[in-house]
Amino acid sequence: MTITEPKSQAAVSLVDTPAHAPSRWGPKLWAVLFVAGLAMFLDALDVSMVGVALPSIGAELGLETASLQWIVNGYILGYGGLLLLGGRMADLLGRRQVFLTALVVFGAASLIGGLVDNEALLIASRIVKGVAAAFTAPAALSIITTTFKEGHDRNKALSIFTVFGATGYASGLIASGLLTSVDWRLTFFAPVAVVAVVIVAAFIVVPKNAERERGSIDFAGSATLTGGMLAAVYTIVTAPETGFTPLVTATAIAAVVLLGAFFVIENKVAHPLVRLSIFKVKSIVRANLAALAIFGSYISFQTIVSLYLQNTLQWEPIQMALALAPAGIIVAILSPIAGKFIDRYGTRTMIIASMAAFVLGYLWFIVRGGDPNPNYALDYLPSFLLLGLGFALGFSSVMVQATEGIADDEQGLASGLVQTSGQIGGAVVLAIVTGLIASGTASGIAQFRPGLYLVTVVALVGLLASASALLGRRGAKDEVVEAA
Repeated sequence: MTITEPKSQAAVSLVDTPAHAPSRWGPKLWAVLFVAGLAMFLDALDVSMVGVALPSIGAELGLETASLQWIVNGYILGYGGLLLLGGRMADLLGRRQVFLTALVVFGAASLIGGLVDNEALLIASRIVKGVAAAFTAPAALSIITTTFKEGHDRNKALSIFTVFGATGYASGLIASGLLTSVDWRLTFFAPVAVVAVVIVAAFIVVPKNAERERGSIDFAGSATLTGGMLAAVYTIVTAPETGFTPLVTATAIAAVVLLGAFFVIENKVAHPLVRLSIFKVKSIVRANLAALAIFGSYISFQTIVSLYLQNTLQWEPIQMALALAPAGIIVAILSPIAGKFIDRYGTRTMIIASMAAFVLGYLWFIVRGGDPNPNYALDYLPSFLLLGLGFALGFSSVMVQATEGIADDEQGLASGLVQTSGQIGGAVVLAIVTGLIASGTASGIAQFRPGLYLVTVVALVGLLASASALLGRRGAKDEVVEAA
């Protein structure tokens, strides 16, 4: 198998994605895109609803900020730990089968989460839901990347895919604001109805067994990677809160040993879970770094804003939800045409512009967001609009760059890899931000400034990593990587 890294921008007039002629989409193609998009809608809906509901959950169950982070990071723990396995299983066992099974588990976990009163059970339900999402997300994305050919069609499909996510995010904010005003448990029950719709639609639309690829599951690699990722994420999330207790130290050592064993195994087996030579493709590495920076910074920013507006400024959940809604609206408006921008300017330029928008958005909130009597239009709205612009320009571009040049039998792997980067980034940055907030003695916006500085630095690092592509020699020949 041969993978060709996209040409330099000078060689292709600033376009670093293949430019196949667009084809006419029939009803079946639109239906497949709709079903996969609903999974994206569901994931974004759940994330935004829980983010708004955090203060209400904490108030009813008596949870401190350090405990509340586990409602978010419990999901990330399951999601980030199993995404690569989920993507590979989708390739080998069939994307439809994996997609449907994981949706059932996702719905059941969401239902249970809304019924329990115990902190540990609530967090456990979030972990299980994250595990389910680790299989639905790469399956949905690889359904798209194997259904729509690389180039214009795939760029357009991924742009529309992003619209579903933006719509889910914006809908989740507003719905959570309304539902939380009644009972935060309703935010856990609402996704169950969406799951039922997606399952029925997937049964009808996604072809049975038509997409299964040849190969075998690398069980040794799966076990060491999954164990290592879970141990690493647990260590990262827990250490800022508790320090290196004997348990945390043990999980840190386990993470190093298991991940080291994983890399040894992947170099020896005939059909590895992760073909390590994929990391030799610089554009794919940059896409994963951008995903880490985008989700790592924004998940923490949303948590900060939710706690600040509701706990410090005493805003109602619906006020906070409506305040953030313009970000989702911007994504919904711009995402349908993001594919055209990618065709014209290339993923590289789009990702750089995206990361710049994130940096500016965070800086605006740092400078203007601390007034105890804020003017929303001047102090908050520009920040949220910039973040929406960042997502609109960046999400589709990152997904295109992370999967271009990859054969169909590894699309699940590439999809899982980039989504893993985003989730691990979210877990790492949120854990550190939560530690900074909990350890501080300041009040008001000053309590949250260290966290705001950190998310800005993370976005800035993502911008610099993306911009480093421009430092390469223009006009260089394509890089060809021979797969193992």
